[in-house]
Amino acid sequence: QVQLVESGGGLVQPGDSLRLSCTTSGRISDYAMGWFRQTPGKERELVGAITKSGMSTSFADSVNGRFTISKDNAKNTLYLQMNNLEVVDTARYYCAGKETYADYYVFRRPDEYAYWGQGTQVTVST
Repeated sequence: QVQLVESGGGLVQPGDSLRLSCTTSGRISDYAMGWFRQTPGKERELVGAITKSGMSTSFADSVNGRFTISKDNAKNTLYLQMNNLEVVDTARYYCAGKETYADYYVFRRPDEYAYWGQGTQVTVST
């Protein structure tokens, strides 16, 4: 069973950038991965996801063009680069992993993921 640990959250101003990291206890190359976020009273929503191969990504419309995802297999780490942050990006961010044989499929639903980290808080405020 893989364990996921997020880091890199914090308090930033609108327009700033932030990079979140998610370190896995297993081989990240065996997993499709995703970033999700949640605010109080709302359902967890997809931010973006990356295939097991690392060759394809998919993002929510609200962050497309501002956020990127990457995997470093040597470090067993997933990254979420967030640029031009907006107040509405304030949320707790979670990384998730799914062990799969599918190299090129992007998993977009939270219920498709078996493994979750504890989350890291991102607050965007003036």
